[in-house]
Amino acid sequence: MNLSLLANIMMFALLLWILSRTHSTQWSLSKKVLLGMILGIGLGLGLQLIYGASSPVIRTSVQWFDVVGNGYVQLLQMVVMPLVFASILSAVARLHNAAQLGKISLMTIGVLLFTTAMAALIGTLLTSLFGLTANGLIQGEAETARFNAIQANYVGKVADLNVPQLLLSFIPKNPFADLTGANPTSIISVVIFAVFLGMAALKLLTDDAAKGERVLRAIDILQSWVMKLVRIVMLLTPYGVLALMTKVVASSNMQEIIKLGGFVLVSYLALALMFGVHGLLLGIFGINPGKYFQKIWPVLTFAFTSRSSAASIPLNIEAQTQRLGVPKTIAGFAASFGATIGQNGCAGLYPAMLATMIAPTVGINTLDPWWIATLVGMVTISSAGVAGVGGGATFAALIVLPAMGLPITLVALLISVEPLIDMGRTALNVSGAMTAGTLTSQWLHQTNKKILNSTEHGRLVH
Repeated sequence: MNLSLLANIMMFALLLWILSRTHSTQWSLSKKVLLGMILGIGLGLGLQLIYGASSPVIRTSVQWFDVVGNGYVQLLQMVVMPLVFASILSAVARLHNAAQLGKISLMTIGVLLFTTAMAALIGTLLTSLFGLTANGLIQGEAETARFNAIQANYVGKVADLNVPQLLLSFIPKNPFADLTGANPTSIISVVIFAVFLGMAALKLLTDDAAKGERVLRAIDILQSWVMKLVRIVMLLTPYGVLALMTKVVASSNMQEIIKLGGFVLVSYLALALMFGVHGLLLGIFGINPGKYFQKIWPVLTFAFTSRSSAASIPLNIEAQTQRLGVPKTIAGFAASFGATIGQNGCAGLYPAMLATMIAPTVGINTLDPWWIATLVGMVTISSAGVAGVGGGATFAALIVLPAMGLPITLVALLISVEPLIDMGRTALNVSGAMTAGTLTSQWLHQTNKKILNSTEHGRLVH
């Protein structure tokens, strides 16, 4: 181990220690994560200025940083399936009858799919308006490596599926295999399995009250247990974000980022417009958008910095119940469904923008109304089952692009700016889930107005 590498590791360890000292403060988790991101950006910039992005020292240093960064991501992947399963199962078990399940599910999923369709439409129109195309983008070494990884992990599994096959793949045939994430669409299969299991618990409660009560208590214990597990992993988020941001900034090619700056700017313009759509929908149905965004800001901050919709589920549920007056059942449905179905950013904006950039290269008029309608419909249908941890946007794009008859190479060509956009996309995903829960609660007249209109904000988890 040379002195430069040792110095880099020691500096990284020092920043980890500084972050650890914040546990003795009253800082919220969002502030700690934000500090981790700032420290990571600072260290990454310092390393790049000293060594250069392509330096062997940077590459070796990043391998050590990955122990923390990728280790954190793997822990997130570990908790996604148990979290979604327990959250959906608990939400269904809290219902009084199947009719209530149908109403809540229909309204929540309806809002998620509608806002995803709006995101796809906005992404398509803005990409065309600003003239973004895939022409002139060159596949370099990093992009080739990314493309090869994509082919190995996704293409053979999802790119060849047509829409009926995709929909059929959602239906679980071996839920235990799906709980291991055996298939790209496993997460939606787990959701469906949890719904059926919850309905069976309610039926058992009706037929045999004593056994049903024991099952419901077991479900509550399971959900509480899994939530404790998730909270433990969430406490590691500042360290994971520090490592991931250090890696991204230190190894980024600034020239490539500048070259793709137009895509980044248009992406964030589209994200801003979609936040506006959320606010407009809430305002139409009697909820003050300004107060809403003020109350959910800590959750959006956490989602932005952690880049994980799934890891945001506990904060999502707490903000809905403690700050927006949404009942726990509806909040649980919205947070869980929002991490798996109809992600506005990852499954709406991103694949639509990619398809619109690629289309001109194969002679398609991206302003053709029929083509736009087809793309929006395809994006909306395929938005089910996108995992709430990094990689979901890639999965969504690899379903949409082949279905529209387009090549998938652009997915790899955008590797250098992917983390920059993914932060904003994740925040939009979470906002979409909370919008769905808040509107569903409002429509069913179950919102606690005292909590919703209160200027006191319930304190979220630390």
